[in-house]
Amino acid sequence: MLFIKILNIKCQKTLLLHKIKIVMESLIRVLMIDASTGYYKMTRFPIGKYYGPVDVGFHLASSQNALTIGTGVLAGSILPGSNRMLFTGFSPAWAGFYVSSMGGAGLVFDNLGINMISIVGQAKTPSILYLNRSHGEEINVEIHPIDVHAIWKSGRKGIYSLMDYTYSQFGRRFENDPRILATGPASFATDFGAIGSAPIKNGEITFVDTWAGRGGFGSKMFQQHGLAAIIYGGTYIDEDFRDRKVADTWFEDKYNKKLAAKDIEATTKYRFDENFETGGTFGVNYATMGGNTIAFNYKSIYWTENDRKELHKKFIVDHYLKQFNEETIKTKQYKNCGEPCVAVCKKMNNEFKKDYEPYQTMGPLSGIFDQRAAELLNHHADMLGFDAISVGGVLSWIMECVAEGLIKPSEVGIKQKPIFDIQNFNVVEDSMINAQIGIQLLDNIINLKYDMLNLQDGARILAHKIAYDRGRKIIDKFVFNAFRRKGWMVPNQYWVPGALSPMPIMGKYYMYYGKDFMEPRKLGRENAQRFVKELMIDNMGFCRFHRSWAEEMIPEFIGKIYGKKYEYQDSVKNIAAWINSRNSSIFWESERNIDFIHTFINKKFEEKSDVLELNYWHERFNINKHEAAFEYWYEIHKGIHESFKGIIC
Repeated sequence: MLFIKILNIKCQKTLLLHKIKIVMESLIRVLMIDASTGYYKMTRFPIGKYYGPVDVGFHLASSQNALTIGTGVLAGSILPGSNRMLFTGFSPAWAGFYVSSMGGAGLVFDNLGINMISIVGQAKTPSILYLNRSHGEEINVEIHPIDVHAIWKSGRKGIYSLMDYTYSQFGRRFENDPRILATGPASFATDFGAIGSAPIKNGEITFVDTWAGRGGFGSKMFQQHGLAAIIYGGTYIDEDFRDRKVADTWFEDKYNKKLAAKDIEATTKYRFDENFETGGTFGVNYATMGGNTIAFNYKSIYWTENDRKELHKKFIVDHYLKQFNEETIKTKQYKNCGEPCVAVCKKMNNEFKKDYEPYQTMGPLSGIFDQRAAELLNHHADMLGFDAISVGGVLSWIMECVAEGLIKPSEVGIKQKPIFDIQNFNVVEDSMINAQIGIQLLDNIINLKYDMLNLQDGARILAHKIAYDRGRKIIDKFVFNAFRRKGWMVPNQYWVPGALSPMPIMGKYYMYYGKDFMEPRKLGRENAQRFVKELMIDNMGFCRFHRSWAEEMIPEFIGKIYGKKYEYQDSVKNIAAWINSRNSSIFWESERNIDFIHTFINKKFEEKSDVLELNYWHERFNINKHEAAFEYWYEIHKGIHESFKGIIC
C-alpha cells in the first residue's frame, strides 16, 4: 500500500509538471517598435535559442542598436522577485553593451501579454509612447509628441512632472492602474540620464521611486529614440506559473522549506536584521562598515584606520544611521517596488526613499552626513532624472577640485567652496552647506552654461578636457572605470578591488565585491563567476535580493517548466562569453584609482601580513605603485578572460 501511495504521488507530480509545460508558452514575444514611424510588429524568439531580456537584448542591440525593455519569462508567476524590468542596449555612458534593471515594473508590463518591447528609430520630437492591451485584443501602440521642456519646468518639476502629465493625459484609458517610465532633464543634458518610475495605486502615483539608473538608458531613450516617457498596462491574463503547491514542492526538495519560508530567510537584510537592529541596504551597510568607510571623494582612504573608525562612529553610527533608524526603522516605513514581496526593501521617510549607494555618493562621499541635507540633494538629483550613483561621484569630484582651488567656484556657478576638511566639521551645518552646493551644481549641469560642467559627452571626456588645460591633478581626483574611447562609470560604493576591475560591464554587481584580499588572477576568475551568476538572475528578470535561492533554483525552474535546465546554464555562460568578447576596458586613468587599490592592500597588510601573495603586492606597490598597478590590473584581466576560455559563443 505504501509503494502504491508513493507511486501515485510521483504520478501526480509528473502529470502536474506535464500540464505546466503545456501551459507555459515556449516563445519569447517581443513587440518591435520604430519610433520614427510608429510602425510595429510582433517577433517571436524560441525558448532554447534565447531565454530572456539579456540574450534577446544583446542580439537586438548588436543587429539593430535597439533599446530593449522587458521582463523574464517567469514574470507574473508565483515566484517572488520575478517581476524586475530589464533595460538592455548600447549604453551612451559606458559606450558598450549594458544591462540595467528596475524593481517591480514588470508586474504591470506582464498585463500586455508580451515579454519585451524593442525600440529603434527616433521620434521627430520628444514624445510619449502609449501601450495598452484590453481583454486580449491587439496592443494599442501610439506615439504622442509633447513639449517636454515645458512639462519638466511645471508642477513637481522634472521627472515627477512628466509622470504626472503622462498619467493625466492617458491614465483614464486603462482599466487597471498602469505604470509609467519617465526621463528627466538629465537625459537631455548628459549621457547618464536615468529612467524612473513609481507604482500607481488606486489612481495615485506613489512616492516609491524605482530606477534604471546605471548605464544612462534614460539618455538613450530620449536622445536616440525621442521618447521622453512610456505608459503601459492592460488586462491581458497570461497563463503564468501560479501553482504554489508545486513551487513549495520544489523548495522542500531543495531546502526542506516551503517557498515563503525560504524567501523570508533570504531577504532578512533587506527587511530587518535583528543582529544589527536595522534593515535595508542603507541600514545594514552603514551599521557594518567600520573602517571601510568612504568619504570626501575617497580622501578617507588615505586616513588611518582609527580615523576612519572615528568618522564612522561619530558621523555615521551616532548621527546619519541613527536618524535613519529612528525615522524609518522604528516607524516601519517599509514599502515594496510594485510587486508583493516580503523584502519590503524600500525604506522610506515620508516621500524620501533611502537606499545605500545614492545616499552614499550624495552623502558621505560628498561630505554630507545628515539626513535632511542628503534628502534634499538626493531628491533634487532624482527629480532631474540622474543616475544617482554616477552623479554623486561626479559631484564629489568637482567639489573636491573646487575645495582645493583647482577649479574656481565661479567657473561652476557657485559662490563658496564646499567644506571638505574633516577638522572642525559640523555634521549638520556643513552637511547642509555641501548639499546646497551640490544642488546648485546639478542645476548648472542641466542649464549647460558652464564649460566646466558640460557633461553632454560624459564625465570622463570632461575630466580629460579640464586636465588638458589645468594639469593631471584634475583627472587624478576622479574615481571611475574607463571603457573604450569615452566610456565611464562611477564604481559601486565598496572599498574593494572588485569595484575597479576590468569587466565588460561595470557599475553593477557583475563582479566579486568581497572585502577579503584575493590575488588578482584569482579575483578575475571570481569576477567572471559572479558575472555568470548575476546574468543567470537578470536573464530571468529576477531581483538579486532573492539571489541566495534564485541562483540555485532558476535553472531548476527552467528545467521543470521548459525541460531545459542544462541548456539554460550553458546559454548563460555563452552570453557572458559573448559580452566579454567585446571587453574594451581601459587601464586606470586616475591616480586615485591606483591609490584606491594601494591603500586597500596596505589596509589588508596591517590586518594580516602573513599571506604570501599579500606580502608580494604590498611590497610591489610600495616600490613603484604605477608599475604594480598595471601588473595588478592586467592580472585581473587575464583571470577574467581565461575563465571564458573554451566557451563557444
